[in-house]
Amino acid sequence: MIYQTITVTQADGFAVLAMNRPEVMNALSGLMRAELLAAFRAASREARCIVLTGTGRAFCSGQDLGDSASISQIDLERTLRDEYEPLLKAIYDCPVPTISAVNGAAAGAGANLALAADVVIATESASFIQAFTRIGLMPDAGGTYWLPRQVGMARAMGAALFAEKIGARQAADWGMIWECVADDVFEAHWRARAAHLAKGPTRAYAGVKKALRASHANDLTAQLELEAKLQGECGQTHDFREGVLAFLEKRPARFEGR
Repeated sequence: MIYQTITVTQADGFAVLAMNRPEVMNALSGLMRAELLAAFRAASREARCIVLTGTGRAFCSGQDLGDSASISQIDLERTLRDEYEPLLKAIYDCPVPTISAVNGAAAGAGANLALAADVVIATESASFIQAFTRIGLMPDAGGTYWLPRQVGMARAMGAALFAEKIGARQAADWGMIWECVADDVFEAHWRARAAHLAKGPTRAYAGVKKALRASHANDLTAQLELEAKLQGECGQTHDFREGVLAFLEKRPARFEGR
């Protein structure tokens, strides 16, 4: 499929979806949201890991406020329900591991789009800004869901109210993201991370995602029951058998994702 606002490449078992509107810092137009959704759905059927990143100096500057003839014509509720929600759920519910490789500024909806991935890796010069109150809005695109769970209520509230820039190093220290990497090794690093996941036990990764996300709502008994169910499913896979055999034979496992 030919896309106008993103590029899609595949190598080493993983797909890279790069937002490609550098002239507007990869602002999210309606077309970009639609193309990202289509690309995510397609890649989740073909790849064993998906990376979301940006081109140019920014990851994503958020909603493209110039995407409509006038601000008064933007129906924010409809846009969030019909365009953002399907995209965020496609990332969050993706059956294979997802990585946000944050190559620069991630602001507003762009910051929260990044946080929807399973793992966020940011270059040291990147930053995250819950910029919404600067234009009279509150955080959306999942921000009020991700942030309290990742950094706690006090930091989430401060980030949302003050709309101050949070550097990648600080974001890593807070637990907002997985890791912050020096600029000169950033791309090589996230590609190595993606290749590692693409070669891993895909079904086990799916179990990890389901179990950890369910833990917020479950009590201990429910969580132990879920663990047993999901682990039972993992125990029936080719990858489990291969993993045990590789361990006994003292060699690297050759997982096939089944």
